[in-house]
Amino acid sequence: MGHEAALAGYDRFDFSAGGRSYPVYRKGSGPAVIVMHEMPGLHPLVVRFADRVAAAGMTVFCPSLFGKPGKPVSRAYTLATALGVLCIRREFLVWRGDRSSPVVDWLKALSRQAHGECGGRGVGAVGMCFTGGFALAMMTDPSVVAPVLSQPSLPMARGNPQRAAEIGLSTDELSCVKRRLADEDLSVIGLRFPSDVLVPDARFDTYRRELGERFESIEIADEDAAEAIIPPHSVLTLHLKEDGPTKAAEQRVIQFFKERTGA
Repeated sequence: MGHEAALAGYDRFDFSAGGRSYPVYRKGSGPAVIVMHEMPGLHPLVVRFADRVAAAGMTVFCPSLFGKPGKPVSRAYTLATALGVLCIRREFLVWRGDRSSPVVDWLKALSRQAHGECGGRGVGAVGMCFTGGFALAMMTDPSVVAPVLSQPSLPMARGNPQRAAEIGLSTDELSCVKRRLADEDLSVIGLRFPSDVLVPDARFDTYRRELGERFESIEIADEDAAEAIIPPHSVLTLHLKEDGPTKAAEQRVIQFFKERTGA
């Protein structure tokens, strides 16, 4: 898929809330799922995953938070986007793990609107890489019932053991999430390749400790990753094979969305 063709089947609209505005691409029918892209942007393999969610009977909402929508991944594009986000964009807390990023409030507002428009039991949400932890923070809004954390990379640890164990939520946010998990019989899925230095072991240990049996961990060996321009990292996109454990993980996530949202 080319730069323009990747999103040809989507309707685009601008969504504004809390003083922020981003373009959003929508496709499908049925309960809503918010697909948050990874670095460097809403690239064709993120769109491929969203297509598959839509084909399973749900409405996908794909916000474009950084990068150029539909542009394929390359090393130069990834580096340029990462530098821009790390140095300029204040809506993302890259180095702090004691509270959620400001952009999460905008994502929760989008979730509320999507739920109101699409119905169902609630909204599914998946974050990837840079946005990986946002889906859990979005659970502080009652509309989100199916959070998926794919290779959650924030806060960036950079050899800092304390930061490696942080999950990008404040104490109050985490308490709210845990209360909802217990009271509403909800759960969370996390995905990663254990060798991935951007997703430290300590971070998944924190999820297991804090969320207990409500956290479903899916960890995939390097040899089961598709070849890509980077080492194993992107479970649902760059490193997805059309058979084996990564495909099984993709199908588990889609089924989770169907079960929780009532699709």
